[in-house]
Amino acid sequence: MRTPELAAVGIDGSPASLAGRRMGNATGRAFSRRHALGLAGLGAVYLAAGCTSVRTERGRLRPAAGGQSLREPQVIDSRAGTLEVELVAAAGVELAGLATSALGFNGSSPGPTLRVRPGDRLRVRLVNRLDQPTNLHTHGLRVSPAGNADNPFVAVEPGQTFDYLIDIPADHPAGTFWYHPHHHGTAADQVFGGLVGALVVDRGPEMPVERDLIAVVTDTTLLADGSVAAVGHMDRMAGRHGELVLVNGQHRPSIAAAPGMAQRWRIVNACASRVLSLRLAGHRLTQVAADGVFLPAPTTGDRVLLAPGNRADLVIRPEATGRFELVADPYDAGGMPMGGASAPVTLATLAVDGPAGRSAALPTELPAEPMAEGPVAARRRLTLATGMGMGMGGMSFTIDGRTFDPDRDDQTVRLGTVEEWDIVNSSPMAHPFHLHTWPFTVIADSAGGTPTGTAQDVVLVPPQSWVRLRIAFTAHPGRSVYHCHVLDHEDAGMMATIAVHA
Repeated sequence: MRTPELAAVGIDGSPASLAGRRMGNATGRAFSRRHALGLAGLGAVYLAAGCTSVRTERGRLRPAAGGQSLREPQVIDSRAGTLEVELVAAAGVELAGLATSALGFNGSSPGPTLRVRPGDRLRVRLVNRLDQPTNLHTHGLRVSPAGNADNPFVAVEPGQTFDYLIDIPADHPAGTFWYHPHHHGTAADQVFGGLVGALVVDRGPEMPVERDLIAVVTDTTLLADGSVAAVGHMDRMAGRHGELVLVNGQHRPSIAAAPGMAQRWRIVNACASRVLSLRLAGHRLTQVAADGVFLPAPTTGDRVLLAPGNRADLVIRPEATGRFELVADPYDAGGMPMGGASAPVTLATLAVDGPAGRSAALPTELPAEPMAEGPVAARRRLTLATGMGMGMGGMSFTIDGRTFDPDRDDQTVRLGTVEEWDIVNSSPMAHPFHLHTWPFTVIADSAGGTPTGTAQDVVLVPPQSWVRLRIAFTAHPGRSVYHCHVLDHEDAGMMATIAVHA
């Protein structure tokens, strides 16, 4: 298929060619004149709306000093083919070493880590002790979206319970996934409040590591009384960034290691909007999996970029003693004034000490899934756009010119087919595109990059750019959604429905 000259309309209404735009490095990109004009236009909307920001003058909660040993969430394993758990969504958890009225599952944020195996049955009783509706999404799992399974259209009202029944396919890949609320209109507030947890599918190949740890990254803003700060229109439009960035609910924890002994870090970007551009001082990062799927071979680089919802499995092998900071650098996602991160954030510290050892070398090949083959039954083009409108603060967030309607079928797909989708971002801000249930492979983009050839479930689409996805709709008939994983944008309408049937 020919790479299209994808003409987009900028915020000023003029055409902008997307072909040939190059994506910059992970720490940011230079603004084009059109991009700057777009941001200026959006900024004018904010000022006209009289928007306020989460960055108010009210007092802030002062986190406990960092350096505490990293604590991992409680692990709940499946037994005899079933994992049965009650998850209570409620206020009142410890964050940054202090008691708060932030949100969590079963009294903690993140909630318990759920560990299942291919072929297991996952039974979750969700108890809603919030003051607003909620539900549960098992992000990245390739499971049925129908009925009581991973159904994004379920609404669990305050005081109610809902029993989820999710069958994990016997051929499901082993990897790192996560769970969070997905009720339209409340998802961003609830994830920002702390309602997240890791979900691991076991029985993958063993990595030669001394420690296999979960690191769930969240961000939030807490007032001095321990409550989550209210978020204004400006932060919702830009995508909120919390002032506290936490790992497993801790502020700058310490991860102990011995020289020469490898560790596997399963990092989950569970932030509502923040892109994580990760680097580890004094080390290169070796990645073995992305979005719960093994790469064809370990890859090593200076940093790893995670959009909201992305996961990365890293193998860290420290060689020298000392303390090394894990840092999230600023990333230019096309944020608006006062939106986005403007300074590096230290997430954790790797503390290397003790007698040296030597873990075995990583395998040179990993069990990556092959890309979907076969004839392409359909090609589609979806456009993510922002503009002036009657939406949030005078802004509209749309897919193909429409905001979310749960009763409308936006895409109808025949079960058993393979399709290619062009996801076009005509807006001046980045949008991470997420499709439920059916993983995709990026096969081309407007930056001319080299695709990894592996399946994923979130892809970051830079401003005024496009990506091409190959998607196999070979299992799980039903109805679900695709959306921007900046959850404020999703809640504002940048979400649509897909129905897959025989």
